[in-house]
Amino acid sequence: MDSQGGAVQTIITEDVEIVGTIKAANAFRIDGKLNGDLICSSDVIVGKNANIKGNLSVNCASIQGQVMGNIVAKDRIELKAAARINGDVKAKRLAVEDGVSFVGKAEVNPSGVSGARATPEPAVEHSAEAELDSDKGSEKGRSGLLGRR
Repeated sequence: MDSQGGAVQTIITEDVEIVGTIKAANAFRIDGKLNGDLICSSDVIVGKNANIKGNLSVNCASIQGQVMGNIVAKDRIELKAAARINGDVKAKRLAVEDGVSFVGKAEVNPSGVSGARATPEPAVEHSAEAELDSDKGSEKGRSGLLGRR
C-alpha cells in the first residue's frame, strides 16, 4: 500500500489517543485511537487495534481495525478480514476480504471519485422488523424478505 514510492513516515502507536483532525501529506499508519477526521494525500494503514471515530479522506486505505465514519479514497480501499466499518465507503477500487464487518453503503467508480472528501451524514437506524412491518402495509401480495410468494 505505497503507491507514491516512500515508506510510512508517520505512525500513531497503540498507546496514543488523538482528539481532532489530522492532516498529512505522506504515508500514514494508525494503530491507536483517533476521535476526529484523517485527511491524507497519500496512503493510510489502519492497524488491527486502531479505533477511529471520524471520516477518512485519503489516496488509498488499508483497513484492519475499526472505523466509525465515512471513508473516501481517490484510488483504492482494502478492507482486511479483521476490519469493522460503520459508515459509507467511496473509491475507484474496493477489495473486501472474508470476515469484514461492514454496515453502510459502498460506491465504487472505476472512472474516478469525484469530490474526494468524506462528508458526514446523519446515521439512520433501520431494523429488519420495522422494514417488514412497513412492507406488509404498503405492498399487498408480497411475502417474505425478497417479495417471493
